[in-house]
Amino acid sequence: MDTHQQAQYEAGLARRKEVMGEDFVARALDGATEFTQPIQEFITRNAWGDVWQRPGLDLKTRSLITVAFLTALGRQHELKGHVRGALNNGATAQEIQEVLLHASIYCGLPAAVEAFRTASDVVDGPGRP
Repeated sequence: MDTHQQAQYEAGLARRKEVMGEDFVARALDGATEFTQPIQEFITRNAWGDVWQRPGLDLKTRSLITVAFLTALGRQHELKGHVRGALNNGATAQEIQEVLLHASIYCGLPAAVEAFRTASDVVDGPGRP
């Protein structure tokens, strides 16, 4: 990586840990193989080191948008992590619930029902009231 890419990676790593949590990021990076390492670096540098650094939206709004997008795409594994990230960024369970209800109209009921199941694992999971 050149100096710019390295700086972007470091900023991205810090943001990724801030949003997703140290343990989540450690699992993603520690689980990388020689084959998957490039995509982890790409995600950290470009998603977290560029887009998630932009000033136009606060982190909570970015997280709620990401929850909506992942619901639309039906990406349950990623959704679970980003529901946790939304909570880390100050979103409430009620706000996540509203995003998922809104998604039921625009993404379809099956996608929203699956998203509710996934989000419930985080919102209603162990250690939650």
